[in-house]
Amino acid sequence: MAILQLSEEQINTLSVEEKDRWWLENVYRGNMPQLTLRSALTGMILGGVLSLTNLYVGMKTGWSLGVGITSVILAYAIFRGMSWLGLASEFTVLENNCMQSIATAAGYMTAPLIASLAAYMLITNEVVEMVPTALWMISISLLGVLCAFPLKRRFINDEQHPFPEGRAAGVVMDALHSGEAAEGLFKAKILIVGGVLAALVKFLAEGGEYLKKFHLEALEIPHRLEEWFLNLTGWAPALGGSKLHHLNVYVEPDHVMFAAGGLMGIRTGVSLLAGALVNYLLIAPMIVQYGDIYGVVGGDGELDFGFRRITTWALWGGVAMMTVASLFSFLSKPKMLIQAFAGLLSPRKAGSDVLKHVELPMWVFLIGIPVVGLAVVELAHHYFDVVRWQGWLAIPLVFVFSIIAAHSTALTAITPTGALGKITQLTFAAITPSIKTNIITASIMGEVAGNSSNLLMDIKPGYMLGGKPRHQAMGHVLGIFAGALACVPVFHFAFLRGNPAGLLSEQFPFPAAITWKAVAEILTRGLGELPPSAVTAVIIGACMGLLVEILKLVTKNRFPISAVGFSLAFVITFPTCLAMSSGAIFFWVMAKLCRSEESLLHRIFVKNLEPVCAGVIAGGAIMGIFLAVLTVVLGLIGS
Repeated sequence: MAILQLSEEQINTLSVEEKDRWWLENVYRGNMPQLTLRSALTGMILGGVLSLTNLYVGMKTGWSLGVGITSVILAYAIFRGMSWLGLASEFTVLENNCMQSIATAAGYMTAPLIASLAAYMLITNEVVEMVPTALWMISISLLGVLCAFPLKRRFINDEQHPFPEGRAAGVVMDALHSGEAAEGLFKAKILIVGGVLAALVKFLAEGGEYLKKFHLEALEIPHRLEEWFLNLTGWAPALGGSKLHHLNVYVEPDHVMFAAGGLMGIRTGVSLLAGALVNYLLIAPMIVQYGDIYGVVGGDGELDFGFRRITTWALWGGVAMMTVASLFSFLSKPKMLIQAFAGLLSPRKAGSDVLKHVELPMWVFLIGIPVVGLAVVELAHHYFDVVRWQGWLAIPLVFVFSIIAAHSTALTAITPTGALGKITQLTFAAITPSIKTNIITASIMGEVAGNSSNLLMDIKPGYMLGGKPRHQAMGHVLGIFAGALACVPVFHFAFLRGNPAGLLSEQFPFPAAITWKAVAEILTRGLGELPPSAVTAVIIGACMGLLVEILKLVTKNRFPISAVGFSLAFVITFPTCLAMSSGAIFFWVMAKLCRSEESLLHRIFVKNLEPVCAGVIAGGAIMGIFLAVLTVVLGLIGS
């Protein structure tokens, strides 16, 4: 059925109390089952599993993907099937809504593992054990929840901001549960089939040692196509005296990153491809000849430069471009910043709160923020050597940054976590030269603001569908614990393995962690430690980032290059850049070619782009993590 909503005129003219009363009378669904035992368990299980896909994608790209719609479709399919078998009744729309809040919260729990905490371990070469890691992630996420709910009434109830990803989840749930069952099952089939096929392909690509045990090695998919090409032709293309594969330029059939590219959009995809071509085919060969990128003798007796040695130099220009572009984009919209704070403290008449029986009471925030804030400060002091007064300085700024982040997310679905983290790093670099403090305070600021904004994104579909906000808040907390329980052990057991230096590899370059680490090193140690050519790259990268953002501003966002997408190619491997940009271009071309809404190709690759990509990402990523864990387990058994 059509989702009831206020008109633009009503949003602008009605008071907050009138809007609340309208929602209560026209949208609120009363005591329809919402946070039930089965919705909680389903959300925690799906969220835990899907959080591993975010961990996998984040280690390769530095990005976190929303898992809300994926979890909605899966839960709908599971309980629809169980209902058909007579094993359970179908999910109500509000059970599904609470479930997606839990699953989404779990999915976003990976952020510190792919960014701030990983950067901290790389800088200090110290392992942050599982218990401190889990406590830290849980505490900053809870602080984000507590900071979000005082903002909920303003951004959702009063100003009725769109929160695009949240609104999309609400529309999907309404369609699934209001009679369009055939379309819902079609989405579910696409997602599940895509996941199963992606898992199979991933096994054939990375499970070679297991295929050999069953004499099925003929089915193995080659890791690198240039090896197949070299064996076939005997010719290895070169550039500037170095063979391309020694410069990290090769083709890897990575369907997970191909699907991730489908979700990123054509502008970012093309920018990523352009950045990869410039970095690996133009700049890297020049700096190799200049002598600031050195190689080691490889198995073929020739110098191999590889991703880690190239990115050790290239990241400085890329990070400078990314940082300047992010900060300029963020600060170039003063109207948005002013509006973010406007009306925050608008008074409400005593006794006028008609939603007090469904909203979380204000005392939860008044007590919770200082209590959880104290826990965050003590954890930062005990485990990361942050001076207490510096930790306390970050806490009030967290709420300010949460307002800014929430406003950006409300309008664009983009949470400027990176920019906010860099502002914090700049601030604390002026206060203390401690590189540990620089990383951890930025972690508090950026990731609490990110969690706060993501909670509001989750609550938007509940508001659209008439759910209880307090149920979604409680569900979000359950998701936080589910994500920590799923991600932290896998991260430590399968990837960290007691050696921070071993985190970085061509397969998992941790671009977000590299960025955080590089900014902290520049701010606390200065540019003097870099080779002169890298200093020049920093200056050029910063100027390029500024130029691209100015051109976007002047052309009203029509400039075709994304500075963040372009600079990301300087901290991601060439094969990953190529796979992601190919995915973005493929789905863009399909949208142009398959215009007939009745055609099967349009229904699959255009109308259901998100289920297709989400299924491939989930299936491939989970199989990849399963193989990594299996390798560790078999190694322990063998020892």
